[in-house]
Amino acid sequence: MQVAVCSNVSALKVVVENTLTHELVHAYDHCRSQVDWSNPKDLACSEIRAANLSGDCTFMNEVGRGHFKWKQQYQACVKRRAALSVRLALGISDEAADSAVEEVFDRCYRDTRPFDRTP
Repeated sequence: MQVAVCSNVSALKVVVENTLTHELVHAYDHCRSQVDWSNPKDLACSEIRAANLSGDCTFMNEVGRGHFKWKQQYQACVKRRAALSVRLALGISDEAADSAVEEVFDRCYRDTRPFDRTP
C-alpha cells in the first residue's frame, strides 16, 4: 500500500495533515486486517474510521460545505462522507452505499485505533 499527497491541490497545512491522516487510517486498516476493498461493508468501515479520525468533519469544514445541523452534525458528516466515498470507489447506488455505512456504523465509529480516542 502506498500513500501519495499532491501538494498542488492545497497549500494549507491543515488540509494536507487531514488528508494524510485520512489516507494513513486506510493504510492502517489494510495492514491490521483482511480488508476486502471491493466489499461495500469493509470499505464503508474504513471510510467511517478515516472520516472520524482525520478532521474531515470539523465544524468549520462542515459549515464551509454548507452543512449545518445543531444535533448530531458530526455523525451525519461521517456517514455522508463515508457513503460518498463508497459510492464513488465502487460505482454503486446511493442506497447501497448508505446501507453499507448504516450496517457497520456503530462498530466502526467506535473504533479509534491507532488513537486512544477521536483526535
